[in-house]
Amino acid sequence: MKESDYMLKIKNPIISGMAPDPSIIRVENKYYIATSTFHWTPAIQIFESTDLKNWQLIDHVLKKEEISLKGTNTPAGIWAPHLSYDAHKKRYWIAYSHMLNMAGREFNADSYALWSESIHGPWSEPIYLTSVGFDPSIFHDDDGKKYIAILEWESRPNYQAPGHIVIAEFNFEKQKIVGSWHRVTTGFTSRGAAEAPIIYKRNGYYYLMIAAGGTGYAHGVEIGRSKDIFGPYESHPSGEPIITSSPEHLFSLGDPDAGQFEMYNPNSNIQKSGHGSLVETPNGEWYVAHLMSRPLPGTTLNPLGRETGIQKVNWTADDWLQMADGTNFAKENIDGPQQKEATIKYSEDITEDFNEPHYDKRFLSPYRFQNKTWVNHSENTDYLRIYGGESLFSQMNPSILATRATSFTYSLETEVEIHPNHYSESAGAGLYYDANNWLYANLYWSESLNAITLGLTQAKLGEKKIYQYVKVPIAIGHVQIKFVYNFGEATVFYRMSADGEWLILLENIDVNYLSDEGVNGEKGEIGGFTGLFNFIAVTDAHQHDGYGDFSFYKVTNL
Repeated sequence: MKESDYMLKIKNPIISGMAPDPSIIRVENKYYIATSTFHWTPAIQIFESTDLKNWQLIDHVLKKEEISLKGTNTPAGIWAPHLSYDAHKKRYWIAYSHMLNMAGREFNADSYALWSESIHGPWSEPIYLTSVGFDPSIFHDDDGKKYIAILEWESRPNYQAPGHIVIAEFNFEKQKIVGSWHRVTTGFTSRGAAEAPIIYKRNGYYYLMIAAGGTGYAHGVEIGRSKDIFGPYESHPSGEPIITSSPEHLFSLGDPDAGQFEMYNPNSNIQKSGHGSLVETPNGEWYVAHLMSRPLPGTTLNPLGRETGIQKVNWTADDWLQMADGTNFAKENIDGPQQKEATIKYSEDITEDFNEPHYDKRFLSPYRFQNKTWVNHSENTDYLRIYGGESLFSQMNPSILATRATSFTYSLETEVEIHPNHYSESAGAGLYYDANNWLYANLYWSESLNAITLGLTQAKLGEKKIYQYVKVPIAIGHVQIKFVYNFGEATVFYRMSADGEWLILLENIDVNYLSDEGVNGEKGEIGGFTGLFNFIAVTDAHQHDGYGDFSFYKVTNL
């Protein structure tokens, strides 16, 4: 390393909050990661970095209502996008699954691919690949052929679940499979639950990297190799995952429990390390980006969801991949790549005053896409106007703008004005996981008080709780709201003006259930895969013509 170079130190996660199933590539001197978004839109997040340490959300792939996520049950939706680059044609590719049904353990998903000459798009129309399973990836071979690797979901009783990793050649000009699917493995260790296959090629070998052990506490990254893309693939000689947070041996073949809570590792600050993808730096260093989680202390609840971490790896003399320190235990702190310049650190705080034509890219919405029929910035340049949708219990058309929670301690502030003329109209802010699980401080019309009123409503596992004795008349219909989140507890404040004193609406509310393991996902699943969000929203189950105006939105990590 030259004296002028910087040796970075990286602390995981590199992308905090909902950023699961990371797929990483490098094109010239920039790195890109694509992550899952499930029931959130716009779908498929794209992050950019020049150093593997500091990442910024730069765009989304599905943002023009190419799909419908209305009615999506937790944790279905858009799963495991695979990002790749065809250097011959200079095209970016995304392959992804749209999980439509998980009931009855019948995982019905349609998989598609899109391409673009720019990471920012425009992207092609979705090209249908298959419905055989989920987690597709595209491999661009040296001879120009392209192959799809995917999990073939197993629905038959008494067969190895969740199924085989299968590979087929795909002709994108004809948009069809060439030949047939080849079943190549059900996993390279005894952990089972093989999924998320990605193919790499090096020194004459095809390497197949997969996720294993379920997406919970036994999660890991496994690898095998073959001289032929269709196998047979030999397993890594260790017989264990090459990256995991739980390096103890586990036999769980056929076990449908994705949580594997018994594999929680009390000696690690990061858990669930798995579902990896590989990248090489310009200097010939190698890294694997992977999903990970950070539970609330003393619990197995993960409010920040599945985040993105990274580990340094190298190749052994006999061409096997391993972690740089020779173990398979995922580290919280690692050595970053050599850098010739100081790096740019991007803040995870958000300060949005809605004075520009476009608001922050980090705003997502559940179930439906943002458009001017309900999010209107042109009517008043000093405010963001949101037209009321259905109740927050709706999985169809709720009017919610939200951002990922990225810290265990933070504050959310906003200022809202609404003049409702019906008790079903409201506007406010809060904490949100999905349609069944949220906390909402809002202005609404109280007939009992005969006034616009600030109140608090909560949803837990689909049950509604109205805090009947937590209500404050706000005659002017205008208030500032603040949430302080602290390791699974929330305190709600309000004030009438920017220079007024913050008053407590309600303190120390238990909201640790707003976590992947705390919500009620599909029957048989551990819950969700996304994590906690902060949000602003407007409801109007009266005429859908009521609106609320928001003058700012601010999240400060403490």
